[in-house]
Amino acid sequence: MITTRPGYPRWHTASAQGPRSHNADAVGAYAAAGGPGIVFALADGVGDDPTAARAARVAAAAAARTAVHKGPVEAVLAAQRAVRELGGGDAVLVVAMPAAQGGYRIAWVGDARAYAWDGGTLTKLTTDHTLAEYFRARHQPVTPRMEHVVTTSVRTAGADEIGTTETASTGLLLTSDGVHKPLAAAGMRAVLARPGTGAAELVEAALARGGSDNATALYVEPLEAGSTTVRFPVAA
Repeated sequence: MITTRPGYPRWHTASAQGPRSHNADAVGAYAAAGGPGIVFALADGVGDDPTAARAARVAAAAAARTAVHKGPVEAVLAAQRAVRELGGGDAVLVVAMPAAQGGYRIAWVGDARAYAWDGGTLTKLTTDHTLAEYFRARHQPVTPRMEHVVTTSVRTAGADEIGTTETASTGLLLTSDGVHKPLAAAGMRAVLARPGTGAAELVEAALARGGSDNATALYVEPLEAGSTTVRFPVAA
């Protein structure tokens, strides 16, 4: 079901399986009655099997349904509790919660990303929790394989390992690595700069660029665009 609410931004999402055997990406979005806005979550299952897909769906749903006043770190921990109740499976995750002063509070584990978008500038808000970033930050050599090895995940991360940040931007983009790795920042910016484009066009462009993974994007248009929110049922 799709509904609109005046005063909130329009948002949309797209996902493609790509050349994988399963689509292990998932999104969640939930606006509690009387709440200050919509909580958004994007999860990318670790692996290419049904348990990874289920872990991503469970993580995204649990994170999105976390009360806003509890904050985005608690949303990741709620996802962790839900995933640990499963028999197996793991995921990386990024969560964006409305901030009281506008914009979003963000928490993440792994290499799912959040970007701010103001209609012209795309700003990366998160730093990948990968082996590559760990060594890069220490000015050590990095191999291509390190880019795909995450150092935190929903199932394993300690509370002090969860990344956090904030943005005043009302325009937001959440992506799985199947989108941001093939396109990079310049490619995503070029897609979003075209009028009328968003999540679907990002996913299509990533696969056209030779993406070899599931590709998922959740795009919240800047409020300045004067649009309204579009909701869909939370991932489950």
